[in-house]
Amino acid sequence: MEGVERARRGMTQTKPILCVGACAWTTIFRVARLPQGSAKIMPEEAIQIGDGMSASAACAIVNLAGRAEFWSRVGDDANGRAAIASLTDAGLDCGTVRFVHGVKGSFCTVVIDGDGERIVIPRHDPSLPNDTTWLPLDRIRRGDFAAVLTEVRWFEGAAAVLDAAREAGVPAILDAEVGAPGVLPALAGKATHVLYSETGLAAHVGDAAPSEQLRRAKALLPGKFLGVTRGAEGFFWLDGDDERHAEGLSVKAVDTLGAGDVFHGAYALALAERMTVATAARFACVAASLKCEVFGGRIGAPTRAAVEARM
Repeated sequence: MEGVERARRGMTQTKPILCVGACAWTTIFRVARLPQGSAKIMPEEAIQIGDGMSASAACAIVNLAGRAEFWSRVGDDANGRAAIASLTDAGLDCGTVRFVHGVKGSFCTVVIDGDGERIVIPRHDPSLPNDTTWLPLDRIRRGDFAAVLTEVRWFEGAAAVLDAAREAGVPAILDAEVGAPGVLPALAGKATHVLYSETGLAAHVGDAAPSEQLRRAKALLPGKFLGVTRGAEGFFWLDGDDERHAEGLSVKAVDTLGAGDVFHGAYALALAERMTVATAARFACVAASLKCEVFGGRIGAPTRAAVEARM
């Protein structure tokens, strides 16, 4: 808690955090139970929002009293426009988003059951260009951002911003989820902080106990900060050769969609505010836990006051 108090007394995160990745126009349904076979089900709740891994993390940063800017390329159609309008309404600076004519915006359907588990069905136009020449990377190099957070869905964009962040000497954070073959290892090599999902770590180093998996990752990625989120078990990371652990909260999960994204956004903000690793990990775990109590994906990201009250 001491690290949180220091950050609150004198906020160091005056610069925004840059979040880069994909986004989609997403419809989320809440049902009592997931269907088995053919069925027609009336949802208990439903919502439509713009979201995505880095986009949802950026929204969490804003909810936690930070500043965030989002870079992406999207299809120039109703879905793409609706997604970016939704993220802008959530407080993100989306001025550097590129709308690509003739390409369909990504869209997604999510069905969440009474225990908070879900089915996610996304659709991305394969003709969406991977070109990065339009990205204002000089802004990263000249120090406009407190940290950079990216993910595996747009390899070229992620690689470019991670390289620029390392050149600028600011945290280059990777949300290390499962991606296309070869993407995760290549991007992990460019990051300063590699925050794996449970499935992402297993895809990179194989199945084993978390401590052994992280040691395998360390052998592949010497000199980097390495950690893994494991759902309700919390966050595990390496401190030298020693494994450390931060717990989340015991909550009744209503909706787990976006919990990992909230964790990554909260952790990036904590890094920017120079919290200790242990305090940053606890801060992010509590934020992710509180998100699970609320339906609506990233809409459930908690406020700063709510997280501090539960720490």
